[in-house]
Amino acid sequence: MHAEVDQDLCISCGACIDTCPDVFSWNNDEKAHSIVDEVPSDLEDLASEAADGCPTEAISVN
Repeated sequence: MHAEVDQDLCISCGACIDTCPDVFSWNNDEKAHSIVDEVPSDLEDLASEAADGCPTEAISVN
């Protein structure tokens, strides 16, 4: 599974980082981004939960 954050849609709310800090973190523009190339299998549910909880639907997981 891959997780990506659309930088144009991210509003820096931090919900994804609170939900899954092992996959998402802040970048230099103070927006969330994925810090892994491939989401570890044990974190897939949390990454999906973070995507579902994003208020702007900026996160895609596939």
